[in-house]
Amino acid sequence: MIDTGLMKETLEALISAKGSDYADLYIESSRSTSIQIEDSKVEKLLEGTDSGAGLRLIRAGKTSYAYTNELTKNAFLDMASGLKAASGEQKPVKDLDLTRRAPSVEYAIKIDPSLVPLEKKVSILKEAEKAARAYHSSIKQVSVTYKELAQKVRIASSEGFLASDDRIQTIFLVNVIAREGDVVQTGYEPIGGAMGFELFDEVSALETALKAAKKAVMMLKARRAPGGRMPVVISSEAGGTMVHEAVGHGLEADLSQQGLSIYSGKMGQKIAADIINVIDDATIPGKRGSFRFDDEGTPAQKTMLIKDGILTGFMYDRLSALKAGATPTGNGRRQSYRHRPIPRMTNTMIAPGKTPAEEILKNTPKGLFVKKMGGGQVNTLTGDFVFDVQEGYLIENGQAGAPVRGATLAGNGPRVLMEIDMVGSDLGFSIGTCGKDAQGVPVSDAQPTIRVPELVIGGES
Repeated sequence: MIDTGLMKETLEALISAKGSDYADLYIESSRSTSIQIEDSKVEKLLEGTDSGAGLRLIRAGKTSYAYTNELTKNAFLDMASGLKAASGEQKPVKDLDLTRRAPSVEYAIKIDPSLVPLEKKVSILKEAEKAARAYHSSIKQVSVTYKELAQKVRIASSEGFLASDDRIQTIFLVNVIAREGDVVQTGYEPIGGAMGFELFDEVSALETALKAAKKAVMMLKARRAPGGRMPVVISSEAGGTMVHEAVGHGLEADLSQQGLSIYSGKMGQKIAADIINVIDDATIPGKRGSFRFDDEGTPAQKTMLIKDGILTGFMYDRLSALKAGATPTGNGRRQSYRHRPIPRMTNTMIAPGKTPAEEILKNTPKGLFVKKMGGGQVNTLTGDFVFDVQEGYLIENGQAGAPVRGATLAGNGPRVLMEIDMVGSDLGFSIGTCGKDAQGVPVSDAQPTIRVPELVIGGES
């Protein structure tokens, strides 16, 4: 990694630009491994390293950004010279002192994945693939994927701080395709997060593979979901796809400031039922969206977004915070040194309530029980959404009954937040990679079991 002296010299050269408000230098070194098993064979095995730096200047509410994979003094000073060139006049700069910033949380990695032999990783994947394939004769294809990423980052800021973070992500994914006649169904199960190879001590790879296989086979026999309006109970096992898509993106400050969010200008207003609390929290150990510092050097924190139904906060990066006269919330994130930071979610959730999850189902005579959500789309300007249901059941006399397939949920995020009438005391997480502005970052989402009195279900007429 680059020495502190060169960081100071680069930032001092950059912030001498007239009218500059803020500058930072982001340096990254990463190592990744990806393995994919199909048909009992290694289809892909990729290992690689990457290093580089990104330099940013904020001036008059606008960002200038440059990056390089050449970690030399000349490359750094050339970036600084190019970014400040447009300003013309220069201003004097006092000697910049970089003080190391302490993290707000610490995370322990028990087993460094890089120390685990490649043969052991391949063996775990092959056993999982074999178990899923052997589950039922209708299973036609099984894909098992393992990914690990180790990232070392350092961020130096014109505010005079230096932040360092070592991050490790370990992910295991199983995708199963089952077919009988013309009916094709899939089962998908991901596990992982900001942890090391201890992932496989905490969650069984074989059980994860069998779970995906069982889901694919079960859905072959499922009837077509009935369409129409009905009560919907969404299990905590479904993860927080709905809160992430229908609510979370609208609370990212850049979208709000651009007028591209349904929540623009609604700070302090009631936007959800009294029983709804929404939190973004990067401090939870082991979760995929967790870190010590965000990609601007702001310490990880827990941010209350909605409290008792009232909008209390947005997720800010440095630029959006400057525009709003607010404080960054630790949500400035980027895919790599090649990308500028923007406001992004970390671990976003609807907080648990007080009602036992089983009571919510018992108190719903009829409707749809969503055990697992699929993908979806949302319009952040209107809040309208459509989500696929990966695993769903008809509710019959307060119990999960016959499985159904092909269901979609359609509605409006703000309206659903106002209408939720029961919130469970449980909490379930899902993991993913969130895309925005051509960047992907690791996130997790969570929610308790919730009930929406009425949603539009897309299905069989």
